[in-house]
Amino acid sequence: MNIMVFDVPAEKGGALSVLNDFYQEVAEYEDTNINWIFVVSTPVLKEVENIKVLRFPWIKKSWGHRFFFDQFISPKLVKKYKVDKIFSLQNVTIPRVNSEQILYVHQSLPFVNYSFSFKNNKLLWVYQNIIGKNIIISIKKAKRVIVQTEWMKQACVEKSKVSSLKVEVVPPRVNIEVNKHFEPLENSLSTFFYPANGAEYKNHRIILNACKELKKLNGKKYKVIFTLNGDENQHISDIYREVQEEQLPIFFEGSKTREEVFELYTKSILIFPSYIETFGLPLKEAKMHKGIILASDCPFSNEILGNYENAYYFDPFNSKELTILIDSFIKGSLTYVFSNEFDRNEKNKQLLDEIIC
Repeated sequence: MNIMVFDVPAEKGGALSVLNDFYQEVAEYEDTNINWIFVVSTPVLKEVENIKVLRFPWIKKSWGHRFFFDQFISPKLVKKYKVDKIFSLQNVTIPRVNSEQILYVHQSLPFVNYSFSFKNNKLLWVYQNIIGKNIIISIKKAKRVIVQTEWMKQACVEKSKVSSLKVEVVPPRVNIEVNKHFEPLENSLSTFFYPANGAEYKNHRIILNACKELKKLNGKKYKVIFTLNGDENQHISDIYREVQEEQLPIFFEGSKTREEVFELYTKSILIFPSYIETFGLPLKEAKMHKGIILASDCPFSNEILGNYENAYYFDPFNSKELTILIDSFIKGSLTYVFSNEFDRNEKNKQLLDEIIC
């Protein structure tokens, strides 16, 4: 059997992690009678006896290059390699082919209630309204669909009008070894941490607004750490400028290694105000480190955190709610809840199992 895996968008972050994890599953799989062909852009994957890797870095030059590849090169590759089954990790199916297609959907923008305007954010508008329509059409075309969370499954079923039996939930693998847990010390209870990129929906501004309110309330010391440089885009540049003008204790420390992030889970309170996520990996990671989490009250955060004792929710569009939570920890009116419960990294289903079945 010949199985072709498409993931040309994957280049960094969560998408690349999913690709690498799946490649690892395939590389460790004992049945060498299946021939795997990975189609990627810039990632470097090792070829072995039954795994071939086709790299097309030129796809990243422009949207036009990507469109040309999707519409003309992809179907040719399927025919050239006599592909029996396609696994698309890129949210959309391959056009004009007869092979069975399994679709992995991890783009949540078409399924959330929040709408972006073309005037304020052209890129996210395109993802929501143009690429989003293609994703929904692809869900209908695919033989089976895989998503990361139950809320995404329900959203896909409702939006695409497909049977729930067609959509399978396979949570992403969280392969981390927790060596230390959160310590509720004076410094850690007044340090707040947000590991996120500069996308508008990551909602850094609500933290900025909360800090402005805190400036009026009390003089107690605290700090907030962003994994940004301050110049990622115009939106973040504006936030950085306001932080400097207001002299707020928000520190732009740039990107951090996974080890540094894990260390900060034990020494700070996680703030996660993002309102558009499929899974929200930092929520799971901070929970595994038994940390305190201030999270946006959204379907994905409620599903991941459940009834976790040290999780507190706020409206991601109401900075006053976040202000109250931060202030409560700074003042000590909210404290850490000790628990003997251990958040195990349960053995999740493997993507591979869903592809070869």
